[in-house]
Amino acid sequence: MTLLNVVNLKKYFPIRKGLFGRIVGYVKAVDNVSFSISENEVFSLVGESGSGKTTVARCILKLYDPTDGKIIFEGKDITRLKGKDLKDYRRKVQAVFQNPFLSLNPRMRIADIVAEPLLAHMKMSRNEARKTAIDVLERVGLSASLARRFPSDLSGGQAQRVAIARALALKPKLIVLDEPTSALDVSVQAQILNLLEDLSREYKLSYLLISHDLSVVRYISDRVGVMYLGNIVEDAPTEVLFESPLHPYTQALLSAVPEPDPSLKKLRKRIMLPGEPPSSINPPKGCRLHPRCPRVMDVCSREEPPLIEVGEAHKVKCWLYAKK
Repeated sequence: MTLLNVVNLKKYFPIRKGLFGRIVGYVKAVDNVSFSISENEVFSLVGESGSGKTTVARCILKLYDPTDGKIIFEGKDITRLKGKDLKDYRRKVQAVFQNPFLSLNPRMRIADIVAEPLLAHMKMSRNEARKTAIDVLERVGLSASLARRFPSDLSGGQAQRVAIARALALKPKLIVLDEPTSALDVSVQAQILNLLEDLSREYKLSYLLISHDLSVVRYISDRVGVMYLGNIVEDAPTEVLFESPLHPYTQALLSAVPEPDPSLKKLRKRIMLPGEPPSSINPPKGCRLHPRCPRVMDVCSREEPPLIEVGEAHKVKCWLYAKK
């Protein structure tokens, strides 16, 4: 069953100039993005910096108001929610950010940090909220003895577990994970990923994962969307995408992943795209990759390709796979 459905999402940021702030253009950070997340599914968005991944996540979290499009959660368009309905949505959709030390209040004790959303959303006394907070901290692998400490007393892994506990306390249905392991040591990353997997199964959670680390994406994801310059160019089940990437940009992205065993005879051929990504202020007409694409055709510069279904749950935005 579909939990979240993003339909033709756009987010443009105005560029202002002059004394009176006249709008002279727009940064098209997200431009016509569509995807869905099912219940108990992990969906990842990958792509280079500036592709629009985090902007999509912030629109879903209602930190940004979309310029256009719909974000449908449990059958309701959340872009129009206000008051009590918006508060209920915020309880069901939580977030874990990249740097836990920036997302945790340094002046609050750990138990109070986890209890704060409970007091805001649930009819609980302060003592009940603190008790629930300690239970959740223990569930994410932290000792109750840490409850009275401050974030500065914790390691990076412990602080990220606190952030996960805070998100988990309200029993959400969707958690947005924005680079949740990139600030951690490799050994700690593995522990956090295993914890997230366990919690997903136990609480039947869905995740939207934003990450640059393709090994993390492959380990934890059920499905992956690849973004380039504000568009999703390929959307497929994880193993299908990693074993048989179709879009030239996806192929180049995956070819940059180092081979863990250099003794293998069949090493993935490195694909280098020429030039730099174009500006999102004035993106190319037609396919946005066409100025850099090694397989460009005449139609690529004239018309934007649709997101074409080429297999079961596998979509690609490329004229190479359009029906002739």
